[in-house]
Amino acid sequence: MLGHETATVTTGTARTTGRDEVFQVEEHGIDPIPDTERHGSAKDVFWLWFGSNLTFTYVINGALAVAFGLSFWQATAVVVIGGLAFLAIGAAGLSGVRTGTATLVVSRAAFGRRGNWPAGLLNWIVSIGYTVVNTVVGTLALEAFLADLGWSGGHAARALSLAVTLALTFAVALWGHATVQFAERWMAYVLAVGFAALVVLVLPGADTSAPAAAPGAQAWSLAFVVVLAGPFSYLPMPADYTRYLPRTTSLKAVTRSAALGGFLSSVALGVAGAAAATQADMTDAVAGAEGLLPGWFQPLFLALVLGGSVTNSIITLYSSSLNLQVLGIPWSRARAIVISAAVTAAGSLGALFLTDFTTSLLSFLSLLIIVFAPWGGVFLADMVLRRCAYDSAGLHADTGGPYWYRSGWHPAGLTALLAGLVFSALTCDSELWTGPLVAPLGGADLTLLGAAVSALVYVLLARGRVTPHRP
Repeated sequence: MLGHETATVTTGTARTTGRDEVFQVEEHGIDPIPDTERHGSAKDVFWLWFGSNLTFTYVINGALAVAFGLSFWQATAVVVIGGLAFLAIGAAGLSGVRTGTATLVVSRAAFGRRGNWPAGLLNWIVSIGYTVVNTVVGTLALEAFLADLGWSGGHAARALSLAVTLALTFAVALWGHATVQFAERWMAYVLAVGFAALVVLVLPGADTSAPAAAPGAQAWSLAFVVVLAGPFSYLPMPADYTRYLPRTTSLKAVTRSAALGGFLSSVALGVAGAAAATQADMTDAVAGAEGLLPGWFQPLFLALVLGGSVTNSIITLYSSSLNLQVLGIPWSRARAIVISAAVTAAGSLGALFLTDFTTSLLSFLSLLIIVFAPWGGVFLADMVLRRCAYDSAGLHADTGGPYWYRSGWHPAGLTALLAGLVFSALTCDSELWTGPLVAPLGGADLTLLGAAVSALVYVLLARGRVTPHRP
């Protein structure tokens, strides 16, 4: 359970203490967590994914589905299907229970020790990008909150709001795993009540009539891409938060808890966003939603936006520090996170004080689904073929071992990844890139199917060669 953050083991006269304590800097990084220091239960994973997804981003996603031309009920169906994608996130966390290490270490089994490096770099970039986006949203909400209190300080108010938002995020992520779980759980209690009130206030006014024209393939596909991009972006990190769980933890319980947590928060807020979009102009989603709320609730609403941004940024910033260790940064997790925090601060300053930076950043992040949908397909297919049984020592071997393959590159994994990348690139409809097959498909964006393509190719190439590790 969450309160059991310290495991003490006595062997003869030697005494070692695992430092996974609330408000203490975590000592472990991507090194395997010893069985003697593991603790907690599957319900901890529920609170982590429930709390971290109580973010205003999902309100925006639901609103975008309506903006693309879907009715309220059609958008709601897309949001619910998107929420079911958290089953994949929960399943991906099983590898952490089995190996005691981070997701991007486990993915070395699918791509090879060296072949895993490019995906690790791209994941760090996208993690920082999402952290910047959430930081900017939280900063603007806090700035608006200060304005409601009577202080409209221009650049000074914005700079102070940014400093507070970054400090809240960095402090929790720096302390590490136990503090992240603790913060996500207690913030979830508060945010859940606040966002539940938001849903109650917005939902009754939803226009449930059918749209004037039936949405086409483009509208449906874009809505699915927007809604599913959130869960897919988490695929490289679930094991980061299950690696401390005891090996005896029920694998079904881990999957169920993570899936339920992410599903409840993302669907509730997505439906609220769809309802809001049928009543107001959600081009500026925060202002649009705020206009639908009674005056007494508006300051609380801005506080909710800030809190949700921080809870989501905490897990992406924390995972980014583990990611840097995967990339070979020879620093502890606590030191590596300073790099991620500094880059996040720089990106946030640019987004807040440079024209159109945020728009460009969001377009860039949407394009990265071309990479992470196929990557997720290969990773999950590999996990299924191995039945989530890995050689933990082999995952950490610098050279040689079962995951060295051909000079550190796994041909099957990389070929499958390339096949998925090509398919996604050909069918992507983004502001920065439109694939040549989009027009013949009637404007449909099939980027996410790159995951299915890469998974199928990997199974065909690796079946019989990739097997569960047997000690």
